[in-house]
Amino acid sequence: MARRDRHLSRTALAGAAILYLAYRALARLRSANLDGQVALVTGGSRGLGLLIAQELLRQGCKVAICARDPDELEAARQRLARSGRVIALGCDLAKREEVEATVAQVLARFGRIDVLVNNGGVIQVGPLEAMSLADFELAMGVNFWGTVYTTLAVLPQMRARRSGRIANITSIGGKVAVPHLLPYTCSKFAALGFSEGIQEELAKDHIRVTTVIPGLMRTGSPMNVLFKGDRARELVWFAGGDATALTAMSAERAAKKIVRAIRRGRSHLTLGLQAKALRLTHDLLPRPTARLLSLGARLLPRSSDSASERGREIAAHADGHGVVQALARFIGRTARATNQFSGSRIAPSKRRRRRSHLPHARR
Repeated sequence: MARRDRHLSRTALAGAAILYLAYRALARLRSANLDGQVALVTGGSRGLGLLIAQELLRQGCKVAICARDPDELEAARQRLARSGRVIALGCDLAKREEVEATVAQVLARFGRIDVLVNNGGVIQVGPLEAMSLADFELAMGVNFWGTVYTTLAVLPQMRARRSGRIANITSIGGKVAVPHLLPYTCSKFAALGFSEGIQEELAKDHIRVTTVIPGLMRTGSPMNVLFKGDRARELVWFAGGDATALTAMSAERAAKKIVRAIRRGRSHLTLGLQAKALRLTHDLLPRPTARLLSLGARLLPRSSDSASERGREIAAHADGHGVVQALARFIGRTARATNQFSGSRIAPSKRRRRRSHLPHARR
């Protein structure tokens, strides 16, 4: 009996090894060589988008980035130009005509778009009572419609070649509703549904779609997030989750994983242990998870103040709030590395910059 059990165990191990090797071989067969291909990255002027563009350049791509802020775009273009061929184009993703004009410019310059990364987005943090209809419209306009507009604009030439790769950067917030992020959550639920839907429909055209579901990443993004309600306290809890290796994934590592997933044609990629654990817990235990999130919502600050302010503006005049200033100093290096301080429209005043501990943002 013992001999039979050992034989079964060895057979099971051998079968598992064969399946793993077959999976790896299939992944290599599906893997694309990105050298010489043309990539468009929306929201590529800072944060994760900038790092994805940088990694695509390392893979040999010609890259176009787009974003709204001209100063951010130029700073990003100069940084990326050290790694390869890149162009930077101004575009408001919520405006269909601007998106279509941007895609047309990339096609005129490079002749085709082989890889599309829908990364551009906006985040508003605050309680529901501080949010207006305009906040929901903004989130849907950029995070959802921006993804739809760009995808539909690049599809005709991908379909004509029967080739292409699309990566949609959604969020764990598109799987699990997180308190004080309601407009963002709604838009990411919609974007995730769109991504999974086109994955099924475009398979016949040999266009591979990767749905990326990130958790928290260390990008320095809280400096440009819009906060409402009790803005300083909202910044503290949100930025606290973005600050450490225990709570957030390295953005550089995330960018490499995303580009690898694009190259291999993976259908889904969930990034970060915290995001994987939250998604699994929610799927297996939805009711306890909802109760836990409801408890978390009760512990968050409550205010109906509808005025909005970006994180770096809050930090710039938070002289009496030591926790805010400490967080700003702590994530400042990451924020500088991902170009979070170069935008012209939202730079703090010179007077506030001198009082703050934030890195100087050049106008």
